[in-house]
Amino acid sequence: MSPTAFPILVGVALSFITVGADYLVKRSSQAPGFSGWRSLLLGATIYALTAVGWFFVMRYVKLSVLGVLYAVTCAVLLVFLGVAQFHERLVWQEVMGVAFALVSLVLLSRFA
Repeated sequence: MSPTAFPILVGVALSFITVGADYLVKRSSQAPGFSGWRSLLLGATIYALTAVGWFFVMRYVKLSVLGVLYAVTCAVLLVFLGVAQFHERLVWQEVMGVAFALVSLVLLSRFA
C-alpha cells in the first residue's frame, strides 16, 4: 500500500461527508421562506469541519490529484443523490459525463 493510499481514502470519505452537507443545504433551499435554516446551519457546519480534514489530507497528497479526486467524487455522488433523493432525470449526455468522470479517476489512480 502506497503512503498516499490512506489519505486518499480519507479524502474520498470527506467527499461523501461533503455531499451529505450538500444534501442538507438543498433540503433547506426547498423549505418555504427561511424555515430550513436549521438544515442550512448544519450543512455549513459540516462544510467547516471537513475543511479541517482536508487540511490533514493535503499534507500527504498533491493538490492537483486531490482536486480531481474531490471534484469527480463529489460530482458523481451528487448526480446519484439528485436522481435518488430529488427525482432528477438525466439525459444521455449527463450519463456519458459521469462515465468519463469515472474513467478520469481510473486514469488518475494509474499515473498519480
